[in-house]
Amino acid sequence: MTDKLLETCLLAGKIMMESNAEMYRVEDTMSRIALASGNYRLVSYVTQTGLFVGIDQTSTIRMEQITNRSINLEKVVKVNNLSREYVAGQLTLTELLQKLKELDKERIFFPVWLQIVSAAIVSGAIMILFGGTFHDLPITLVIGGIGYTLFLCGLRFFRIRFLAEFLASLFIGFAGILCARMGFGVSQDMIIIGCVMPLVPGVQITNAIRDLLAGHYLSGVSRGTEALMTASMIGFAIAFVFQFMG
Repeated sequence: MTDKLLETCLLAGKIMMESNAEMYRVEDTMSRIALASGNYRLVSYVTQTGLFVGIDQTSTIRMEQITNRSINLEKVVKVNNLSREYVAGQLTLTELLQKLKELDKERIFFPVWLQIVSAAIVSGAIMILFGGTFHDLPITLVIGGIGYTLFLCGLRFFRIRFLAEFLASLFIGFAGILCARMGFGVSQDMIIIGCVMPLVPGVQITNAIRDLLAGHYLSGVSRGTEALMTASMIGFAIAFVFQFMG
């Protein structure tokens, strides 16, 4: 019983961690599953790179290494819903474990073309929200879409997120300034701001703050550092463009 319980808790935590859930949410979900399985008290230690869980007053400890992380809030919601169904008695532990295994095998990703179109729309919308004009909307949509395409290609080729964001931001900066000087756009600043927004690590910043407020200082600082490095790469790229073309 305890082995299956620990396996279930670890798998639920692993899916949530790989989907970029907050640390306190991971610990809370695993603890609720344990309590609903017979009032077991789960002892856990969660970091961005690993999960350590055990049953209180026993010598059984299990761990799971986290090697891949992405933003997939849909999986986080599905794990939460499954845990609630289990706590409510709608699922057995065996059924919960089986559904978690099936969820772990799912690859819930939007197609590349939809990601690019969405990034272009977000770029245009944020450019307008920050005070841009509708005259700049078409060129912002184009630059935002191409910039995000370069980011995805760089991510697949280099496998280093920071470098991919740096290259995409370089293109966005050059393209925004050139288009404004050639008369295709009015405000190069608004165009650039709108186009870099899809690259900004908003989820990481939010989760870092929520972890810090929940008392998970280690994960909060590490996530905050990762977000700061990403934002710095974007800033360095734009600053380099302005220095070169200013």
